[in-house]
Amino acid sequence: MLTKIYKKIIIDFSKVTLIFLAILVLFSLYQSKNFNLDASSDALLLEGDPDLKYLREINQTYGSKEFLVLTYTPVSSFTDKETILNLQLLKSKIEKLTWVDSVVTVIDVPLLKSTDEGLMDRLKNYKTLAYPEIDRKRGFDEIVNSPIYKNYVISEDGKTSGIVVYLKKDERLAEYLKIKDKYFTQSIDTGLSKKDKINYKIFNIEYEEYKNLYNIRNHQNITEIRDVINKYGESAKIHLGGIPMIADDMMGFIKSDIVVFGVGVFIFIIITLWIIFKDIKWVVMPLLGCATSVIVMIGLLGLIGWKVTVISSNFIALMLILNMAMNIHITVRFLQIKKEFPQFTKDEAVFEASKKMMLPILYTVLTTICAFLSLVFSGIKPIIDFGWMMTLGLIVSLLITFLLLPSLINLLSSNSEKELKNTEKSIITTALGSFAKKGEIIIFGLTSLVIVFSIFGISKLEVENSFINYFDKETEIYKGMKKIDDELGGTTPLNIILKFPVKKIKASKETDEFDEWDEETESNEDKAKYWFTRDKMNKIIKVHNYLETLPEIGKVLSFGSILRVAEDLNNKQLQSLEIAVLYSKIPDTIKKEIVSPYISVEKDEARISLRIKDSLENLRRNDLINKINSELYTKLGLEKDEYKLAGVLILFNNLLQSLFKSQILTLGFVILGIFIMFFILFRNIIISCIGVVPNFIAAFFILGIIGFLEIPLDMMTITIAAITIGIAVDNSIHYIFRFKEEFQKINDYNKTLDRCHNTVGIAILNTSITIVFGFSILVLSNFIPTIYFGVFTGIAMLLALISVLTLLPKLILTFKPFGKEINTI
Repeated sequence: MLTKIYKKIIIDFSKVTLIFLAILVLFSLYQSKNFNLDASSDALLLEGDPDLKYLREINQTYGSKEFLVLTYTPVSSFTDKETILNLQLLKSKIEKLTWVDSVVTVIDVPLLKSTDEGLMDRLKNYKTLAYPEIDRKRGFDEIVNSPIYKNYVISEDGKTSGIVVYLKKDERLAEYLKIKDKYFTQSIDTGLSKKDKINYKIFNIEYEEYKNLYNIRNHQNITEIRDVINKYGESAKIHLGGIPMIADDMMGFIKSDIVVFGVGVFIFIIITLWIIFKDIKWVVMPLLGCATSVIVMIGLLGLIGWKVTVISSNFIALMLILNMAMNIHITVRFLQIKKEFPQFTKDEAVFEASKKMMLPILYTVLTTICAFLSLVFSGIKPIIDFGWMMTLGLIVSLLITFLLLPSLINLLSSNSEKELKNTEKSIITTALGSFAKKGEIIIFGLTSLVIVFSIFGISKLEVENSFINYFDKETEIYKGMKKIDDELGGTTPLNIILKFPVKKIKASKETDEFDEWDEETESNEDKAKYWFTRDKMNKIIKVHNYLETLPEIGKVLSFGSILRVAEDLNNKQLQSLEIAVLYSKIPDTIKKEIVSPYISVEKDEARISLRIKDSLENLRRNDLINKINSELYTKLGLEKDEYKLAGVLILFNNLLQSLFKSQILTLGFVILGIFIMFFILFRNIIISCIGVVPNFIAAFFILGIIGFLEIPLDMMTITIAAITIGIAVDNSIHYIFRFKEEFQKINDYNKTLDRCHNTVGIAILNTSITIVFGFSILVLSNFIPTIYFGVFTGIAMLLALISVLTLLPKLILTFKPFGKEINTI
């Protein structure tokens, strides 16, 4: 029944089918206007991560503004009048931008050693480097040696300054994020009612629309500040950094990658098809199939509202590669049928080719879907979306291929001999077939070596998440981050929250004088008068000093930094009462800048802010986090409930560790799923084992290479094994399926091998070369993990090709899974 319906669609009503597909393409082109990109940092976070919730609470408590950072290296010294004037002009220009809240530069730093006044008078009447009458050399020396500002707004050598540009808070976006978190928490705790689900869907549409608008505004903002920077580039070397700039540049990278990958793969496919068929007709028809699949998929993404991230930016290239493999297999099979059965009419040959290729291609698509579906267990939204995106893309490709290509062949092909010349024997497949029959010792010997090497390499694998090394050294992102990392105290933020027990502790006479206070009934203002005890200060300073001894850590800031400055100015250690008096006398404007970000009297907490030197070659972030967590307890004697780590470093580490665990687990799921599909297709355990072995070896070999080269697994490379197995196994299915079909006719394993190598082997060779070189296009990306993904997946596919045309047939000849040969003589 289904066969008859399908025959009518592609043979009897091929023109109607083409008209329907043309309408579908037009509809998809219209929907593509809603096709959007997402490069926001929250897109790369673990859904439901409690550390993310905690970080947002910390930001709420201690205040957090979005900001950009400029590294400013002037031609002359910072003590020169001209440099200060240029910096003032640059600051003034930036402050005039409508989206800028405030700008902090080295010329805004309060100079407290420039006069001999009392401490409180210095705080109230402080001067800066911008003051004409100030001793600039003395003032600059103070900044360079300041515990607060050294390696923060000025480099240790005094040659580079950091300019912090705080952005005006987007209240609407903040409100959207609160609502989103509320819905997510509710869905986890109690579940969403039917009404809530409808409301959430409506909210999500509004949220995504606003995010698109926010991204457009952010791009305009970055363009504006870059225009300002360019005007001051002659007097200083300036680099721009910060999350808004990285997000905007990432959007540019994604757009560039989509275009470059798509166009690059498309051009390569044209060249490949021409080399294979040497006929414009057989180049155009598969290309139309590929282009139609991609257009329909983009339209679907626009319709559904799925956004493309840096993780999924190669989906067009992958779709083109996988779609082309389907097209080549069907086209080659059609031409082989035409040659083998010259009595067939064109309609019969088209239908026969489609019918014979339907089952193997269906199973190759299912096995590839199995691999991509493993990504949905990652818990990371862009990777989950990538898995579903490729799953949907493969289904679209399957449907379009079996509707469009047969219809086009039926309408445009002829019976001329010119079409049949591509079915000649291939020197490469013939040589590999001969080697498979005779090279038993070499094949099994090399396979054993590959397995041993793979085990060795995999044992050296490690997971790491170096954000700075995700980018090419010529990109503005890398240059800015590297400069900040090397000269301004590091890039990746981490917070240590110290918690002070609420219970009253009579540790000294100093604390005794405060014991009568009822902490629960006092206001924060009154509580602050007795909160700053020496015990608390000593604990903060002890942790602060410990963190400064760690080589991986750059700048450390805490209330201890402020205390050091105050004690240096006062020439003695301040006691509890003096600190409390100092706190009460500090002007609110200064208090907001130097106390509030580090002390929460209300919550009985202190925050120590530090930055990690992300570009350190041997930095192991997970080990560092574990070390700090452990040594705060073992070395410094803090109880485990008295401190907690939070920050972007923790979030990205959680992401990668979760991804590693999920992918290792789902690799087993992929292997089992593919084995079951083989068994369903061939109903033979031996064939199922034989079929999956070459591809598993290829996938594990590539993991072995990555481990041997000491390349850390990241969010892209960690998915290579599962995806490689899913794609590479397609060749095994095509080869075994054809071997089974031909063996039933020939009943001779060696002759069947020769036949398969000169028929389906040619198609496997052509599609594999297309896939290998298609993945090599990814090296043109600005995103280093994408380059690794392209290179290593390409190598794995090449090894899988060689294995399928040597190891696989050798295993078939050895185990004879299709039964004994029948002697017809």
